[in-house]
Amino acid sequence: HTWIRERLQRLEKTPSFSANNSIPIEGKPYLITHAPEQLGGAWLENNRLMVSGDLTFINRRVADFLRTHAATVLKREVQDMALMTHLHPSRVDIRDTSSRWGSCSASGRIMLSWRVIMAPDLVRHYLIAHELSHLKHMNHGPLFWQQVSRITPHKHQAETWLRQKGALLLHAK
Repeated sequence: HTWIRERLQRLEKTPSFSANNSIPIEGKPYLITHAPEQLGGAWLENNRLMVSGDLTFINRRVADFLRTHAATVLKREVQDMALMTHLHPSRVDIRDTSSRWGSCSASGRIMLSWRVIMAPDLVRHYLIAHELSHLKHMNHGPLFWQQVSRITPHKHQAETWLRQKGALLLHAK
C-alpha cells in the first residue's frame, strides 16, 4: 500500500500546463496566468508565465513556450560548457522525448529533451556535463565518470533529484 500511495502522490505533482498551476522553469516556480486580452502567445513576467488567447490554447502555448525557451537556454548552456571543457558537439538538438533526458551520437550530436528546462540549474549542469563527456567516452565506464566529475560537482545531487522528481517532468504536459 505504501508503494501505491507514493506513486499516487508523485502523479499528483506532475506539472500540468493549465491556468493557475505552477510549473518549474529553470528550477523556479512560475504561475501559469491566463491573460486573454493580451497578445503574444506566452512570456515570462516576474514569477508568472503569462499566456494570451483563448483558454483552450493554454496547454499548447505553454508547451510551445517551454520548447522555444529550452532551445535558447539549453543551447547556450551547452555552448558555455563546451568552451570551458574544449568538448565541442557537432550539433545540439532540443527534442520532444519523454523517455530520456539526453543522448550523444557517435557523430558528436547532442540531443536534450526540452523538459530539461524545468529542472534546477545543478541538474541541467550535470545532464549537459554527462552528454559532453560522451564526446570523449562513448560508454559509462570509469574514464567516462572521471570526465563527468572533472566538469561538474553536482553528480550525486543531480542523480538524487532525477530519481526523486525526474519522472514527473518527463510526463509533464
